[in-house]
Order: sequence, then structure tokens, then C-alpha cells
Amino acid sequence: MHEMSLAREVLRILETQARLQKFSRVHAVTLSVGPLAAVDPHALRFALKAVTRGTLAEGAEVHIEPSVANGCCRHCGHCFNMDSWLTPCPRCGGPARAENGQEMQVKDLQVSD
Repeated sequence: MHEMSLAREVLRILETQARLQKFSRVHAVTLSVGPLAAVDPHALRFALKAVTRGTLAEGAEVHIEPSVANGCCRHCGHCFNMDSWLTPCPRCGGPARAENGQEMQVKDLQVSD
């Protein structure tokens, strides 16, 4: 379950930002997750709850927003939105090359001193 590793990395980011921006409590975190990132939102929430126990983010609300994946056809070059790695080109049915959509990032934080 790589969501546990992702949750640890999110916590590391929160702790780093707390030091840099001088806040002591995270009340909510919004994550943007691409459809090609292979992240299970339920597993990620569970992992975040586990790794944030006893930290500045314990009990924080977690909002997960899907982002868009863009790809381009390897045959005809047409670019389009992809739902999965297997999304064929809507123009010619050819295979696509993902341009993005594999990312996960901390998009927004609600914090206090």
C-alpha cells in the first residue's frame, strides 16, 4: 500500500511548511491527485489519519480533489483528457502518451499559530 508512503511524505511537507511559515496547527489539507497516480482516496485518508496521530495535523480534515490527466496520441498527435492509462485516442483509437495526471500535491492548507 503506497498510500502510507504518500501520507508520510504529506506529513513531512506539512512539518516543513510549519517551520518555514511559522504555524503550529493544521486544521485542513487539500490534496490534488491525478487520475493516473494510482492513489486510492480511502486508503490515503486512512494512512493520513494514522501518520498524523500526535502531530500538528492530528484530526485535520482531508480534502482530495481530482485533477485532469492530459495525453497525446502516439499515432496522430491528437491531445485529449485521459481517464486511465488505457484511454485510447478518441480520434483514431491509437495509444496515448500521458503528459500529466500522475501527480499528487498539497494544494491548500488551513492553519493556525
